[in-house]
Amino acid sequence: MTQISTTLLFDRAISQMGVTQDRLAKTQMQLSSGKELLRPSDAPDEASAVSRLKSAIQRQQSYTDTINTVRDKLSQQETAVDSANDVLIRIKELTIQAANDTYGAEGRKLINIEIRELRDQLLSLANTQDVNGNYIFSGSRAGKQAFASDGSKPLTYLGDQTINQVGVGDERTVRDGRAATQPFARTIRSDANGEPQSVGFFEVIQDLSTALDSNDMTGIQRAVSEVGDMQLGMSESLASIGASMNTLDTQLSLAEQNTLRLKGTLSQMEDVDYNEAIIKMNKDMLALQAAQSSFAKISQLNLFDYIK
Repeated sequence: MTQISTTLLFDRAISQMGVTQDRLAKTQMQLSSGKELLRPSDAPDEASAVSRLKSAIQRQQSYTDTINTVRDKLSQQETAVDSANDVLIRIKELTIQAANDTYGAEGRKLINIEIRELRDQLLSLANTQDVNGNYIFSGSRAGKQAFASDGSKPLTYLGDQTINQVGVGDERTVRDGRAATQPFARTIRSDANGEPQSVGFFEVIQDLSTALDSNDMTGIQRAVSEVGDMQLGMSESLASIGASMNTLDTQLSLAEQNTLRLKGTLSQMEDVDYNEAIIKMNKDMLALQAAQSSFAKISQLNLFDYIK
């Protein structure tokens, strides 16, 4: 015959209530936090998968932040280059007019007045600053003007060619800007011996201004070709920036889609089902109440009363 002690009965009742209380507390914590998994030990495999998903989401968010930063910079460069291109088109038109034989020395001097104003506009655009005061076309030397006098030649490029490649996707990078030497590019000119030499962007315009002021037709005719080449280079630079902007828009859309998909998967694995949890909590509460009621009755009985 199996012997049953009062202590054993109490221990069993207390153990049952303890299990139910733990289960109820866990459900309440799940409802409070909104998370199915409260500790990695609850489900190690799922916890590991959740960790990987969170890392993937953070990586996509990093891409999104980088894309937005680069896009802001390129957008400002695009605006500046687009305006500079319009100015250069006007300089090209004026240079072609000045090369026409119908213009005399005084007419060319009048054209030169506008050329000088347009040159100043171009210089201002080349030295565009962002909201933090950085010069957007100076490469890594953002604290310096892109073009300024260095004491030997006027309007020398003082920036550098440092343009970073930044990751905007798992296997996609883009350049985070353009140095001024791309849109405001140098051009090639033949010297007196017919040898090619590189001439700075603003040097070409200054030489044009000098030729207009002195009615130098050779210099004006040369400027027609040089300004045309510079305007073509400016247009190509504008197209290059536009292509990079399109790439960023595509990558931003992909990053947002990936983030949404990953968050959906994470939610399925991590978030609690409120309806199911509430039903479970109510069930556990009833079970606990029943266990407490039974324990109260048992504690009022002696062993002989219990086994009757």
